[in-house]
Amino acid sequence: MGEQFLPVVVALVVAGVFTAVLLGSAVLFGQRTRQPTGAKTDSYESGVPLLDRANRRISVKFYLVALVFVVLDVELAFLYPWAINYRSLLDGGSMVALWDMLAFLALVALTYVYLWRKGIFDWGRRRLPSPDTGDRE
Repeated sequence: MGEQFLPVVVALVVAGVFTAVLLGSAVLFGQRTRQPTGAKTDSYESGVPLLDRANRRISVKFYLVALVFVVLDVELAFLYPWAINYRSLLDGGSMVALWDMLAFLALVALTYVYLWRKGIFDWGRRRLPSPDTGDRE
């Protein structure tokens, strides 16, 4: 049984030795700068200095839209192979493949409806109800 894990152990040992050699060579041959210069602490993007020095907060909606994009990618990653193999899945006369995919698409559609109701896709500013329009008793 031990010989089954021998390739894994060898790979781990080789990875460990390789990591130790790289870190050791960086310590031995790397530059040692005690005081960071202004050029090293200055931020840049893609080699170009920043035009604006203000630290602005980024809206959470950007991240939420990115997560929704990931959900769409996962949906397409499941939908594409199913669409390619759909005819071969129906050869037995069973409609299980169709019902499975329809259930999956219904769950994804339900997810999008939930996100829409939560206002994820609303990029405009929400208007809060004014105190004058509140219920009065």
